[in-house]
Amino acid sequence: MARYPATIEQLITAFMALPGVGRKTAERYVVYLLKQPPEVVGQLVATLTSAQQAVRLCERCFNFSNGKLCDICQSSQRDQTTVCVVSDGTAVAALEQAAGYHGTYHILGGTINQLEGIGPDQLHIKELVERVKQQAVTEVILGTNPDMTGEATALYVIDALKDSGVLVTRLARGLSAGSDIEYADDITLSSALENRKAV
Repeated sequence: MARYPATIEQLITAFMALPGVGRKTAERYVVYLLKQPPEVVGQLVATLTSAQQAVRLCERCFNFSNGKLCDICQSSQRDQTTVCVVSDGTAVAALEQAAGYHGTYHILGGTINQLEGIGPDQLHIKELVERVKQQAVTEVILGTNPDMTGEATALYVIDALKDSGVLVTRLARGLSAGSDIEYADDITLSSALENRKAV
């Protein structure tokens, strides 16, 4: 038997689909939103709708962008010859907050995970190889998480780039195994970038 009316249960289920949100957190979100004035909820819905319509993927690096290219790819202040490869945009945000990296990024869109049916063809690896060939990239930094799927993805990228002649480096092991880049502190990320090594 449901604890709430069906409409509220549906809303709770919708919130539980978000990463890291369990039933109790979803219930808190729903109860909070239902107590808000209609204009507050309306503004939230309008903002989400607007963002969904305006945000797209950068044509070069696949980061979130409002135009064809993201701000980082367009910037003349960034080293366009260095590319840090990460699994998703949250890693970019974490590395940017650490403020120790001045190159560009390439977002793969996930990691190789056979259990979830994600293979290399579902990721932006081919686009990375083409980018390295066409844009005079001199270094590719592997910034995937130091867990099983991140390591498998890194090995695949290394293999895909082996004939390109580009220097491939890996973030130093300042990041603990099994951790996510987006949850690492600024000092750990800066140290990991500074102490990267060739693979």
